[in-house]
Amino acid sequence: MTPRTRLQITAAAPDPALLDLPWDVPLVDWPAERLAALPRGISRHTVRFARLSGRVVAIKEIGETVAYREYELLRQLSRLDVPSVEPVGVITGRTAPDGEPLEAVLITQHLRFSLPYRALFSQSLRPDTATRLIDALAVLLVRLHLVGFYWGDVSLSNTLFRRDAETFAAYLVDAETGDLHDTLTDGQRAYDLEVARVNIIGELMDLQAGEFLEEDVDAVAIGDALAERYGELWTALTSSESFGLDERWRVQARIERLNDLGFDVGELDITTDLDGTTVRIQPKVVDAGHHSRRLMRLTGLDVQENQARRLLNDLDQFRAATDRQNDDETFVAHDWLTEIFEPAVRAVPRDLRPKLEPAQIYHELLDHRWFLSEAKRRDVPMREAVASYVRDILPLRPDEESVMGVSAADLREDTDTTTLPVVPD
Repeated sequence: MTPRTRLQITAAAPDPALLDLPWDVPLVDWPAERLAALPRGISRHTVRFARLSGRVVAIKEIGETVAYREYELLRQLSRLDVPSVEPVGVITGRTAPDGEPLEAVLITQHLRFSLPYRALFSQSLRPDTATRLIDALAVLLVRLHLVGFYWGDVSLSNTLFRRDAETFAAYLVDAETGDLHDTLTDGQRAYDLEVARVNIIGELMDLQAGEFLEEDVDAVAIGDALAERYGELWTALTSSESFGLDERWRVQARIERLNDLGFDVGELDITTDLDGTTVRIQPKVVDAGHHSRRLMRLTGLDVQENQARRLLNDLDQFRAATDRQNDDETFVAHDWLTEIFEPAVRAVPRDLRPKLEPAQIYHELLDHRWFLSEAKRRDVPMREAVASYVRDILPLRPDEESVMGVSAADLREDTDTTTLPVVPD
């Protein structure tokens, strides 16, 4: 019999509860009571979700060397503030009761409210869902390339998606083929983009074969659209721009254009030609999350970029409606948060809150209120909109925190809306 080796746990903040999981059992054979019922994307490795100290973690069986390498890459991406899953640790030295060695595992934090692309297509989503996912993936790929990360296996399967108002935000979930450099060459970026295009076309064709995607959807055109969207965004973020000294207003216009794309410019490289008649500017430091950082600063809400954009618009409308344009923005934001946003979200019954993130619920409430007002040809108070949304819309939505990928019909249930907290008009 092979002698048993010592279990080794590598983690920045080890959780003692890790010792309670059945590491002497192959992951594929773990008992159901240890697992969390979440849908898994396609993976070349065995992956399971488990409950750990009140949270959910993803566990992937993988070779020891690769596990440590991916763990370190994910830690580096986290420090660079790139959208990716959070690494928890690596466990090696696993053996079965008979002494048979078992593969190492990489443990990552489950990204709440995230959806693998197949779970998205199992729901009743708008026809342009594939296009919106491609847009999100293009933004993620640009952000990764800006920090010098070469992915090597870009695909929908290696990505998780979270709702971001009417769009999606993409997160890297598999970094085992990646590598981090100071900067990437044009060839490295082009290869990543071509791998992404080919993989996405194949994945969409697979969805069509499974009747999850309409046959008339042009998978090749969508794959090509990723390259086009990536190119547009990369050019906007990195290209230089020249103009005359009498057009210096274009410096601020460039910054505002990047802000509209959701990026902050931390530094600009501004030079003039020899005779001083032409100015040339180029962004040197570009950070994503312009609107989300502003909302965080004003309210403490940590949300996706387009959700933040929508909430800031509502905050601006509140400011105008209360005639407080000259008041300190921080004070107005506090009042909007406590008088408008929080009461509306708290009005959603507790059992329905896991369906969507609070910011997404509020975004949908604003949409629902607008549609009701149009239908009734009057300004519908928020209290009435919340009651209608809770009664008619939210119960039909899949529970994206814990039972993603289940059809809306399976989640339909009667909801008591007779006792709602007070919501402002």
